[in-house]
Amino acid sequence: MEIYLVRHTTPNIEKGICYGQSDLGITDSFQSEVEKIHSLIPIEDIDQIYSSPLQRCKLLATTFKKDIVFDPRLKELNFGDWELQPWDAIHSKELDPWMKDFVNVQVPNGESYIMLQQRILEFYNSLDHLSLEKVVIVTHAGPMRALLSYIRQVDLKDSFTIKIAYGEVILI
Repeated sequence: MEIYLVRHTTPNIEKGICYGQSDLGITDSFQSEVEKIHSLIPIEDIDQIYSSPLQRCKLLATTFKKDIVFDPRLKELNFGDWELQPWDAIHSKELDPWMKDFVNVQVPNGESYIMLQQRILEFYNSLDHLSLEKVVIVTHAGPMRALLSYIRQVDLKDSFTIKIAYGEVILI
């Protein structure tokens, strides 16, 4: 199996805002970002598209003009009570423990990074890796880092050393 991991294009939200599973739109640079992404993938050879159901991924997935399986396991980290809050407005009593151990500490009414990794690995392990299919997975930086840390055997706590830009394509 050939897998093209694709991060969604630039979301329409100001910097400094905590977002994960909030259903954000995309910026005006969408079309130029799509053209770059398409240039990196042999679209005519792709057998299946998998996508997070959030619109910043869904809009990109539809540009491939192939059947799409929308899977909630491909969503970004659920930031619970922190969704759409400025990072600097989140009280330190909540933020500090999470910042010290974001892998294991669950966001209030959200999830921990290990929970995200468990669901992305559940998705990944459900694929038929022995097939000759070529697939595109349109998702977010969090699930991509969590999956790549597993594949590359990088500690989850160190996964943010894996830099992933908007619209980045990674072949695995």
